[in-house]
Amino acid sequence: MVACYPGNGTGYVRHVDNPNGDGRCITCIYYLNKNWDSKLHGGILRIFPEGRSYVADVEPIFDRLLFFWSDRRNPHEVQPSYATRYAMTVWYFDAEERAEAKKKFRNLVGMRIYF
Repeated sequence: MVACYPGNGTGYVRHVDNPNGDGRCITCIYYLNKNWDSKLHGGILRIFPEGRSYVADVEPIFDRLLFFWSDRRNPHEVQPSYATRYAMTVWYFDAEERAEAKKKFRNLVGMRIYF
């Protein structure tokens, strides 16, 4: 996924990448923002590690590569960005969990309800 925040205070609310067992187990983010100044531009990725009393703030600076667990262990958000902010995200999938998620989805979509 390629994300572009237009710089008008846009962010992304706190969430978990894989809340429902869709197969994603590792999130990998690569930042493409040259000359980024978080004090001026914002756009920090804030991670709320499960069971911890602290947060981890990651500046989206150029050529930074970040890995974290995709499940409930790492809820995260993108704080408002005041400059155009680019990031590429790739997920590593667990093959068995992904196959099970696809099977559940096919069964759900294949269901017909008659009144």
